[in-house]
Amino acid sequence: MFLSIKEFLESIEVDTIPFSRKQELDQLSNYINDSFKNYKKAQLTFICTHNSRRSHLCQVWAQVAARYYNVVDIYCYSGGTEVTAVYPRIIKTLKKQGLEITQKKKKENPEYYMEYSEVMPPIKAFSKRYDDPINPLQEFAAIMTCDHASENCPVVPGAEKRISINYLDPKVSDNTPEQKAVYTERSIQIAAEMKYVFSKVQPQ
Repeated sequence: MFLSIKEFLESIEVDTIPFSRKQELDQLSNYINDSFKNYKKAQLTFICTHNSRRSHLCQVWAQVAARYYNVVDIYCYSGGTEVTAVYPRIIKTLKKQGLEITQKKKKENPEYYMEYSEVMPPIKAFSKRYDDPINPLQEFAAIMTCDHASENCPVVPGAEKRISINYLDPKVSDNTPEQKAVYTERSIQIAAEMKYVFSKVQPQ
């Protein structure tokens, strides 16, 4: 893992997460532990409406947190109920927090390769529907990261478990002076909560 990312994660405190929120997050930790028992691996698909902000932050920080705790055979994905594009501020925020990101294709829905380790493959990020062929079709958990996606995606085919871990959309700060701070805050929150989740995972 890149030293900059390790130091970033080590600077984040999980003790400030409220008990009620930890109970929600424990559902994800429990699923991962059960999946290891059943399949020797765990697959997680984080879903929000546009697959442009929150779901990508969750995918990235879940994968990074797994590496931080040396939890192997974790495969993290993301998707939406609609296809748009990864919002540029997400890329800027993750770069600031230590990831090395390259854009492979310049188009309306660019593909980004996010590196966080010298030895692990990069995370491929682009906007897609939750049922895109790149995502798992069975033996996975669907983690709903926004209320809108939960309401408009009542069934995720193939998902063994559906877990709601909602986050406030940083989009509310777009085109305001607070945008940078709001995106940074949301990314830190998600990184802290994924760090908590994987601190509860028992590697097989």
